[in-house]
Amino acid sequence: MASSDDFSKDNSTKPPSSFKQESELEVRKTLLDRPRLSIRARVIFAFVMLFVLLTGITLAAIFFLSQVGTKIDFLEKVGNYYFEIQQARRYEKNYFLYGTNLTDALDNTNKARNLLLRNGEQIGSVIGAIKYSRMEEILDRYQLLLEKLLQEKSAGKTKDDPEKRQIEVRLRKHGAQILDDAQEMINRERIAVRAMLNTSMLSALSFLGFMFFIMFYISGVIIRAVLRPVRRFMKYMDRIGSGDYTPITPTRRYRDEFSSLAIAINKMLAEISTRQEQLMQSGKMAAVGTLTSGIAHELNNPLNNIGLTVEALVDGFDDYSDEDKHRMLNQVYTQVERASGIIRNLLDFTRKEQPAFTSVHIRETIENTARLVSNELKIEGIELELELEEELPTVRGNPRNLQQVFLNMFLNSIHAMPEGGKLSITAFSGEDGFLRVDVSDTGRGIEPQMLNQIFEPFFTTKDPGQGTGLGLSVSHNIIEKHGGKITVTSTVGKGTTFTIFLPIEKKD
Repeated sequence: MASSDDFSKDNSTKPPSSFKQESELEVRKTLLDRPRLSIRARVIFAFVMLFVLLTGITLAAIFFLSQVGTKIDFLEKVGNYYFEIQQARRYEKNYFLYGTNLTDALDNTNKARNLLLRNGEQIGSVIGAIKYSRMEEILDRYQLLLEKLLQEKSAGKTKDDPEKRQIEVRLRKHGAQILDDAQEMINRERIAVRAMLNTSMLSALSFLGFMFFIMFYISGVIIRAVLRPVRRFMKYMDRIGSGDYTPITPTRRYRDEFSSLAIAINKMLAEISTRQEQLMQSGKMAAVGTLTSGIAHELNNPLNNIGLTVEALVDGFDDYSDEDKHRMLNQVYTQVERASGIIRNLLDFTRKEQPAFTSVHIRETIENTARLVSNELKIEGIELELELEEELPTVRGNPRNLQQVFLNMFLNSIHAMPEGGKLSITAFSGEDGFLRVDVSDTGRGIEPQMLNQIFEPFFTTKDPGQGTGLGLSVSHNIIEKHGGKITVTSTVGKGTTFTIFLPIEKKD
């Protein structure tokens, strides 16, 4: 068996990426070794149980409603029976009072008897077979007494006949009993219906409470299965965003869809770690190369101007007057200062340093900058047009930084007109306390899809090797430091206008 020292020694020869790969594989194995219980299965099970429960409750409700319907139908039938008996009793009283409606009483009694016979089974199930038989027997006696009265009326017997009086007493007794039995049935069924309705209300309230419990349980299942893992993965994303690429480890006893997601994220983290190591090495070389080419491009123009001036001075040294020599040497000094300013501006862009601000006359800054590019304007055959307001207000800023901004604007316009054209610079007091400077050219213009990218560092529309895209990004950064902004409008084939807004200096 190898010792721990041997194990450490064996692994020390492996590259860091192999350690990450082994860690990712170990976590993957741990994630997959757990029993599977998918979210889909749990949600389906919960909703199947809910469906079964609702189906049972629905069937119970249907049965209950059918029972209520049966009792209402029974009440309607008993009510009809009660109505027929009442009519028979009314006609019976009319007969004893006025000697009329005896046949109507018999007719209503026959209707009541038919109702009783047709619904005998249902009535018997409600009041019992014995009581139903007694009701039928009393109704038969009542009908026989009415038929006997009809026979005696046909025989011509008077009201004072003792037998007729006896029949009257018996009719009233049996009629009252029939009405009492019918009323008892109605009352009993009404009580039963009320009891069923009360039971249904209690059942509905109980069902509501039970459903609340079920929904609370299902919500808990969904929260545990979905929302908690989502919140956990949001924390994972925050951790990854902060640069911590530690693999995601198991937190539950079973695995589900989120386990597959964790495996995929762990694989992504392993790839990111590997690629990051590679990019860290290549990024160092790329940054050095980009900055070198950018500095070389930005310094090329002042060095060219210095070279041209010095060359002219050397070739015609004896022909130039002392005043011309002095002027040309001042131009060389100015270009040296310009190159120094370029380097300072690049440092400002990278270091984000706050420059010292003073009162700046934009008219002088623009005119001085135009003089710096006068040679290139002549070489490229470009006409310069200056429209500067006589009494331009001052702005608070850094003169060299602002000169660098205008220099970048002018050079961009010159490079956009390789076949000559017109460069127009206008400056005037704008609205809302801002001074506005427009730099317009008649060059080839910028494609619309590129307008949102031109101020990004290292973005350029020039041909490869012709620029690094630092000029506009540096200018944009400088103007923002001055509390202003740069906008651009361009039409392909017609030209481009850069508009610079700078806050006017407050006199107080």
